[in-house]
Amino acid sequence: MTTAEQAPPGRSRIGYRVMAALNRDPLTAPHAVRNDTVLAGCLAVAALVLALIVDPARSPDALGWTLLLAAHLPLPWRRRRPLTVLLLVLAAAAPYHALDNTHAAPVAATMVALYTVAATTTPRRTLLIGSVVIGGTLTVNALTNPEGLTELLRILGWAVAVLVFGVDVRFYRQYVAAIVERAERAERTREEEARRRVAEERLRIARDLHDLLAHSITVIGVRTSVAAHVLTADPERLDREAVARSLDDIAEVCRTARGELRTTLEVLREHGADARGPLPGLDGLPDLVASARLAGARVEQTGRTGEVPPAVGAAAYRIVQEALTNVVRHAGPDPAVRVDLRAEDGALHLSVTDDGTGPPPGRPPGFGLTGMRERARSVGGTLDAGPREDGGFHVTARLPLTTTPATPTAQGAR
Repeated sequence: MTTAEQAPPGRSRIGYRVMAALNRDPLTAPHAVRNDTVLAGCLAVAALVLALIVDPARSPDALGWTLLLAAHLPLPWRRRRPLTVLLLVLAAAAPYHALDNTHAAPVAATMVALYTVAATTTPRRTLLIGSVVIGGTLTVNALTNPEGLTELLRILGWAVAVLVFGVDVRFYRQYVAAIVERAERAERTREEEARRRVAEERLRIARDLHDLLAHSITVIGVRTSVAAHVLTADPERLDREAVARSLDDIAEVCRTARGELRTTLEVLREHGADARGPLPGLDGLPDLVASARLAGARVEQTGRTGEVPPAVGAAAYRIVQEALTNVVRHAGPDPAVRVDLRAEDGALHLSVTDDGTGPPPGRPPGFGLTGMRERARSVGGTLDAGPREDGGFHVTARLPLTTTPATPTAQGAR
């Protein structure tokens, strides 16, 4: 089976080969010339037998035998040059009939050539060619056998039937071609949709893992730095209570992160790519604020939201989580942070501002802002982030309470 005939993924190989065979262009079918050569040989043998036994009184002479064989010689190329082959067949058959030889002998070759023209050309051209062939047949028969009305009707009936059959085959091939094209287009659409869903799911998992691990690791790093500072600042006056508190904070963050990571992995393992699992929501914001405070930030939460859709609540939770992670990581020591959420005008308005110093110049960008913008777009919202004029950094988002998902694209990262 050639590459063009291989079944696309997800499709029955046998069914696809059947459809491909029905839709195969007769001009490019494999072994077309070889098969038509065999057909021409069989028709020539049949014509010789008919010339000998149907009407012995009209058995052809040497010229008649030559013309009869010549009528079959062009048939191997009937698919490549159907009109030329028909003309060559008629050029040999017409004088054969004019010499009043056995008229039934070359009929099969003529009908095959006529069928090929009808099956490969337009109906208008088929009608024109058929009229010429039938008119020529009437003329030759009137000159050579004026009393053979029965034979004339038989030949005309065969010619009309072959023309109608050829046109019908052409229309049927066009119909099958349309079916195959629609099936292939639907298959491509399904494959593209599957690839899109896989890409979106991979992006969602990457965002979840980034938000979870980046926040936890940042807090652990800060508390570890505090413990290391206490241990090295004044070994003679070691503040064991501060060290123990930092280590307890680290252990608590590790337990929380391990639990969230276990939940995420269990959902993926048990339910696959279509699983969403329990979404985090606005009720988890106090824990984020407490975690940021443990890392040294002075966080104030304000605003009132009420009930919000789960998808909007999850997006807001992840945006605040990443914003607080960036504050702890980049804003410098003891930053003042304000987290404000309020629901008005059919949308959840969210802002996280700080008075920190921001990331150092030349630092390579990460994925934080990219993830936050994608979170906002996933529910049909918008997000803006950047340095404040009076120092610090701000993140503001507007998330519609009636979500309209959008396709995420890459953005710059902080």
